Amino acid sequence: MKPYRIGQIVPSSNTTMETEIPAMLRLREQVLPERFTFHSARMRMKHVKKEELAAMDAESDRCALELSDARVDVLGYACLVAIMAMGRGYHRQSQARLGEATVSNQGAAPVVTSAGALVDALKVMGVKRIALVAPYMVPLTELVIDYIQNEGFEVSDWRALEIPDNLEVGRHDPSKLPGIVAGMKTDDVDAIVLSACVQMPSLPAIAQVEALTGKPVVTAAVATTYAMLGALGIEQVVPGAGALLSGRYSKKALG
Repeated sequence: MKPYRIGQIVPSSNTTMETEIPAMLRLREQVLPERFTFHSARMRMKHVKKEELAAMDAESDRCALELSDARVDVLGYACLVAIMAMGRGYHRQSQARLGEATVSNQGAAPVVTSAGALVDALKVMGVKRIALVAPYMVPLTELVIDYIQNEGFEVSDWRALEIPDNLEVGRHDPSKLPGIVAGMKTDDVDAIVLSACVQMPSLPAIAQVEALTGKPVVTAAVATTYAMLGALGIEQVVPGAGALLSGRYSKKALG
């Protein structure tokens, strides 16, 4: 069996997607037969503000072409806020445009965005009301909340950690997340978005926060992994990565 080639379109200052997604898929390799290799193309971005995000997004077409040169099997756009900052519903436009770029290069591959993956994951899980943690400044966090609420969900409580430097977002200690969530109102939510950002590390804290709250926990990276596995048509299961990847929601397992 040839390994699946996982392509990622990554902000130049992102240090987390190339650790957390491979970490999840390596965990999956311990229990399922498929194998994976990982390939990235980068877009310039240092500070998480709207102007830099828009300039970065304009580079995503080049990245899709570069990754399709490598004939990857799926592409993941690894910046949730860049997509959401471009306007409501933009993930659909981005995914279609980048997919067309791979087709034009004779390297057709499905494209998922972390923004679209998170929205779709909440739909798959059947949740309506969520609590959310994000590393962004308050205005960008409010923009993310508006985007998610426009997709039909209620964000009933949220925390903005207000970290403007994207490198510092990647250095945020995930062991702090359970304490942050403990200070939030989560008793009336259907799920917790522990990291609405693929740069803020969260994988080590998922199981602890699920145990702490008794609620399913999802992150942008977990949702992206789920979407990539679905695009590949293989079982959407990763041990230790929370409710979404437990197997309960695997389309292959559901038949």
